[in-house]
Amino acid sequence: MADYKTTALSWLGNEFDRETRNEVKALMEGDPKMLEDAFYRTLEFGTGGLRGIMGAGTNRMNRYTVSMATQGLANYLGKTFSGGASVVISYDSRNNSRKFAEITSKVLIANGIKVYLFDDIRPTPELSFAIRHLNCVAGIMITASHNPKEYNGYKVFWEDGGQIVAPHDKLIIEQVNLISSMEQVKYDENASAEMIGAEVDKAYLSSVLSLLLSPESIRRHSDLKIAYTPLHGTGVRLVPTALESIGFKNVFHVAEQDVSDGNFPTVVSPNPEEPTAMKMVMEKADKEGADIALGTDPDADRVGCAVRNDKGELVLLTGNQLASILVNYMLTRWSEQGRLDGRQYIVKTIVTTELIGRIAGKFGVKMYDVLTGFKYIADIVHANEGKTQFICGGEESNGFNAGEFVRDKDSIVTCSLVCECAAWLADKGKTLYGYLGEIYSEFGYHREKLLSVTKKGKDGLAQIQQMMADFRSNPPKQLAGSPVCKVTDYLKSELTGLPESNVLQFFSTDGCKVTVRPSGTEPKIKFYLAATGPDADNRADQLLAQFKE
Repeated sequence: MADYKTTALSWLGNEFDRETRNEVKALMEGDPKMLEDAFYRTLEFGTGGLRGIMGAGTNRMNRYTVSMATQGLANYLGKTFSGGASVVISYDSRNNSRKFAEITSKVLIANGIKVYLFDDIRPTPELSFAIRHLNCVAGIMITASHNPKEYNGYKVFWEDGGQIVAPHDKLIIEQVNLISSMEQVKYDENASAEMIGAEVDKAYLSSVLSLLLSPESIRRHSDLKIAYTPLHGTGVRLVPTALESIGFKNVFHVAEQDVSDGNFPTVVSPNPEEPTAMKMVMEKADKEGADIALGTDPDADRVGCAVRNDKGELVLLTGNQLASILVNYMLTRWSEQGRLDGRQYIVKTIVTTELIGRIAGKFGVKMYDVLTGFKYIADIVHANEGKTQFICGGEESNGFNAGEFVRDKDSIVTCSLVCECAAWLADKGKTLYGYLGEIYSEFGYHREKLLSVTKKGKDGLAQIQQMMADFRSNPPKQLAGSPVCKVTDYLKSELTGLPESNVLQFFSTDGCKVTVRPSGTEPKIKFYLAATGPDADNRADQLLAQFKE
């Protein structure tokens, strides 16, 4: 196998455009570490697709890595579907997203595949919806979700509307890995996709409206004040429209962040889980006296939500708290409306709060626990389609969905349900913050924290792998002073009943839980820390200190 310097030299050939050749030359004249990182490996097409830093190199997102990945996908689609296959493509506001979408389209069309392409930026959940709406066999979303501005990505969805899972994920990877040069790529520069837009928007929003559980409460509290920001992303096209269609009249925008801009100029990182990303919308909420502040990430699949506490101050909810509120709200309303008959279920991921399981238990609703990633929630929905009914599901990283028409996390649905829940509570003289307190009083106080440790580059990847090996060979003996009573290794699928995954969980006798997993999308190792009981805040802090060491 060629070393990275030899590989870099090969990118100076005429098959690469001038801009790429100049960038490679600059890398060769600059920091050797940067050159190595750009070329030491081929950007991995993982189980969800591609994601990486944009730029020249085999380990970067660029027109060449996107083209080769698409050719591999096209080859797999050709082997799997005989004639008439069609694919829908969407993209977010990131730099190069439109360009990568068009390149993807031209490769697929050159391979005899019909392509529908959105006429402008659209959210990931609408892409998921469009796959089944248009009877496509697959979908592609050009996005790096909430990653920093230098990243872009390429998410692949299957005909059920969910991101690819086994066996298709590994089989597609096999085909992608067979494409080693641009000579193997079919490309039609003059190919044109069928453009789509308004009609799909209308159908999607109609489905969102069908989820409403308390329309009469919305009518009574249509003046609820809501501040919203898309963080320069795709949510600007649908979140305000959905809220206004539902009946809310006072939706306040952060004008500077309504601008679709892949440089995300007003934030360090467009991740609504982070307080800094929500700063401007919370300031807008304070200025307008809004009860709720909402923010969505660039591809509008996840939501940040701030609500007013008992002192009238805005506080940012965690993804676990937001999911707990919505699960309790939806199950309560389904129960009140006589819609629970034993055929319904909810889903959460293994790193999401156990509070959700307690809520489901009260209502006698089955709960599935799945691996981290909303595609595993979607896979459960697909497996149960036509047999039992999915009410809702969530994950700790601010992802939530309800209903079966979208098979991924959906910020448009989530924002709609949060505001509807607030109106329903207002009928009772209550608030979202107070409702969370009631949930804790009934089911026990739960506190979760996340520790992310970044390890960049080739050396960082090796360090993360070594950390996982060390945790396996020498697991912690205690969590926040309480003895570890159980260790679960998700590489042992025969014991977990779930697909094999590089994840470890440790449980203590007093109810603490720590999950350790390398991120699938960023150069990080993550520690999900959870404690329960009256002193959960203190024990969560102890867990954070323990694993920071």
